[in-house]
Amino acid sequence: MKKIAVVILNWNGVDLLRQFLPSVLQYSEEATIYVVDNASIDDSISVLKNEFPDVQIVENKGNYGFAKGYNEGLQNIKEAYLALVNSDIEVTENWLQPITNLFEEEPETAIIQPKILDFKNKAYFEYAGAAGGFIDKFGYPFCRGRIFDCVEKDEGQYDSERNIFWASGACFFIRNKVYQELKGFDEDFFAHQEEIDLCWRAFNTGYIVKYTPQSVVYHVGGATLAATNPKKTYLNFRNSLFMLTKNLPQNKLFSILFLRLVLDGIAGIQFLCKGKLKHFVSILRAHFHFYSHLKHNYKKRKTKNKSDYYAISSIVIRFFIKKQHFFSKLF
Repeated sequence: MKKIAVVILNWNGVDLLRQFLPSVLQYSEEATIYVVDNASIDDSISVLKNEFPDVQIVENKGNYGFAKGYNEGLQNIKEAYLALVNSDIEVTENWLQPITNLFEEEPETAIIQPKILDFKNKAYFEYAGAAGGFIDKFGYPFCRGRIFDCVEKDEGQYDSERNIFWASGACFFIRNKVYQELKGFDEDFFAHQEEIDLCWRAFNTGYIVKYTPQSVVYHVGGATLAATNPKKTYLNFRNSLFMLTKNLPQNKLFSILFLRLVLDGIAGIQFLCKGKLKHFVSILRAHFHFYSHLKHNYKKRKTKNKSDYYAISSIVIRFFIKKQHFFSKLF
């Protein structure tokens, strides 16, 4: 058995498979390639069988989204290391070796992210991960190379290997045994921020998440759900509250949740002022869903780690008030 499995989750993405699978096959000789299909109704399965016979196909019984889709699809995949890769990722030569080297040299490192650049503008970092993820005190995510909608040009400023707080789900490497230990992604999330939640649970268990610039991939981004889609707003706001409830230290839980709800309210008013009524309603729906599932999510808490999980107190203040738009200016 090979040490690493490259696992691509697919739902009605036949065009993306045709475009991006060739680079994965070309540069992943040391891996077994799997496509986990979420009950696609396009020609994905027939195209995989006829055009990519070397790819192993795992067929889920329904469209389970990102979280459950991977949980179901990975049940019978036994390789030691998992590379969970979006179907809109172009990989590069030697993208896997630096990852396997890190896993083998650093037993405490459980999750790794490569450098993620923009497929449509390859000189720039890509929104979903860039050079590694962090969160602030209120759970707002940001990256080395991307804060809110401000994306930096890659000029080698983040070519240092370092510990990060979360790795992007667009290209997410994890030890199989750790994935199983943590019971995978939280299926209540469906999609969006489930990778941050998993990384936070790994952090609370004492594992390390790391970024390496030695591995490079290019991500299209927004191929499944555009940033302008109100459903994405709903999932992001709801799932962030779920994540805070599950993972915050007990002594900070309710104070941070209260302040986060206030900040979400301010964001909702901004959407309303801009005439984005559907996004405003999405935040309301997210909050109602949060309240109705509060007890359920609270029961999932297993955190014992009292270490500070956040890089800075408020990315909102740093970005919008202090005008610190680049990660390098935050510290």
